[in-house]
Amino acid sequence: MQTKTPRRTRDRILDLSLKLFNDFGEPNITTTIIAEEMSISPGNLYYHFRNKEDIVNSLFLQFEEEINKKLAFPEGRKANIQDIWTYLHLTFELIWRYRFFYRDLNDLLTRNRKLELTFKQILNHKIKVATELCLGLRADGEFEADDITVEALATNMVVVATYWLSYEYVRNPRKYTELQTMSESLARGCYQVIVQISPYLRGHTKEVFEKLSHDYLMKIKRET
Repeated sequence: MQTKTPRRTRDRILDLSLKLFNDFGEPNITTTIIAEEMSISPGNLYYHFRNKEDIVNSLFLQFEEEINKKLAFPEGRKANIQDIWTYLHLTFELIWRYRFFYRDLNDLLTRNRKLELTFKQILNHKIKVATELCLGLRADGEFEADDITVEALATNMVVVATYWLSYEYVRNPRKYTELQTMSESLARGCYQVIVQISPYLRGHTKEVFEKLSHDYLMKIKRET
């Protein structure tokens, strides 16, 4: 019988830190708490990570790697509205998995220069992707908006996606960590992002969007 290889201490520290940061907020967790929860000495933890900022930066690197691996549009053809819908769901799943970055974003950026610079790059990349999606649909005659409107829409879509969990936390803090509640919240977040482009859709894309929206709204109605 094949035995399972034990996970490295460094990986286990990252997994536990992510859980603690997500559940209690990064500002409320210290390296001492992490070491105690791991049942290891602080010295053992510092052997793998110099300080808490090192842990945060390592988790952010992990987050970036998952973004690059999972959030890719199909090659060889333009993305359609179904691809965009799927892309948004995957984006929100990753945001939820690393939700402490988004919930504690402003505080983290004031204390971590490296994180500040890298997060700006991610935001700029997301705006670029959203812009290219709109322009691609426009080139196919499925989207009708001028360049200024496209720029505003792309920015608004990224703003909503970035701060959606903060909004949900303020709206319902006592149920923030409940899986069912947040599953519904993430679905609503996807809809709130993509519905912004609906007035500008035309032709077949508009028809597909209306079908997706109808199915989504009916599902939400059944679950509430």
